Amino acid sequence: MAGVGQNATLSPIRSPTSVKRKGSSRKRAVSQLPPVQTPETHDAALKSIRASLRKQTSYDVFPVSFRLIVLDTKLEVKKALQCVVSAPLWNSDQSRFAGMFTVSDIIHLIQYYYKTQQATYETVAADVETVRLENIRDIERTLGVETVPLIHEHPSNSLYVAARRLIETHARRLPLLDYDTETGQELIVSVLTQYRLLKFVSINCGKDVSQLHMPLRKLKIGTYVASSPNSPVQPPNEDDEEERKTNPYYPIATATLDTRVYNVVHMFSERGISAVPIIDENGVVVNLYETVDVITLVRLGYYQSLDLTIKEALNERSPDFPGVVICNASDSLGTLLQLIKKRRVHRLVVVEGEAEERQGGKKGRLLGIISLSDVLRYVVGNLDVTEEEE
Repeated sequence: MAGVGQNATLSPIRSPTSVKRKGSSRKRAVSQLPPVQTPETHDAALKSIRASLRKQTSYDVFPVSFRLIVLDTKLEVKKALQCVVSAPLWNSDQSRFAGMFTVSDIIHLIQYYYKTQQATYETVAADVETVRLENIRDIERTLGVETVPLIHEHPSNSLYVAARRLIETHARRLPLLDYDTETGQELIVSVLTQYRLLKFVSINCGKDVSQLHMPLRKLKIGTYVASSPNSPVQPPNEDDEEERKTNPYYPIATATLDTRVYNVVHMFSERGISAVPIIDENGVVVNLYETVDVITLVRLGYYQSLDLTIKEALNERSPDFPGVVICNASDSLGTLLQLIKKRRVHRLVVVEGEAEERQGGKKGRLLGIISLSDVLRYVVGNLDVTEEEE
């Protein structure tokens, strides 16, 4: 694993077995060879993980100590951003849960004012900062953005049910609600995220995770450049035929260091994505621009920075940015889950490695992108299949 950034080098994540150790003069005891890894062992491990998710509840994922910030829908967006970039919403007039405030809401809000009002930076700043959280859904409907479903689960339900709920609704976060036994009033207990759920799997199903040895490419986890050799076949989409002709990295949205920030904001809003790979003239990944980078500009009031190039905007990024996590398509699902256990990962950029380079490719060139949604969808399995059928 590695990061792509100011002080990072480009290299894929590697399994522990590939790490070279210093030689030793001490003789080692003869050990038995590990069992032969086959597709059957991979499938058995996957089935075992799913069985474990059915036995555990969302309560089991909670850390020993945590805090929960809940925002009143009457709060102004500017004040909300000073607290968090994501939080449950509470309707104080009706004393009930009102959904989630997320980074996507701010992206849509900025998109709305630039697209429909033809506003200047100054008016956008004024409007974005004074609008209340309760008005965001109306603005998104005007923009034509699909309405976010008001989803939630009880924390005592199984993790398997919660995971399927996340997949069905394409949500990254699932609010967990309970009820006061005396008043019957809703209580927001916590929020289950894709990352926390997958980290729980990697920690508590370690033996099974080590058996998930098959490569990401073969498992078709993630979205891959359609024109790349040996990439998983993408289902044809007639509506995207024009983009397929003009975008050499179709169906992945990309940008360069010279792309304007606002153009990337447009990609975030139109495609419903949270990150765009930044590539050079050869398609080699040099960085990643994320929705949280835009929120940093908005939080600081740098609305005029949205007209800067990505290269210029990256100067505003926090110096402790961990870098871009990359991998090769030949890396295994088990290795990916082990990585999630060690560090906070929200997505991985798949790049061409030595195998692709031998076939005429270029090492480090963009091949695909894997989100936590992709990983969770594979781990949980086909939503059309019932528990009995599995």
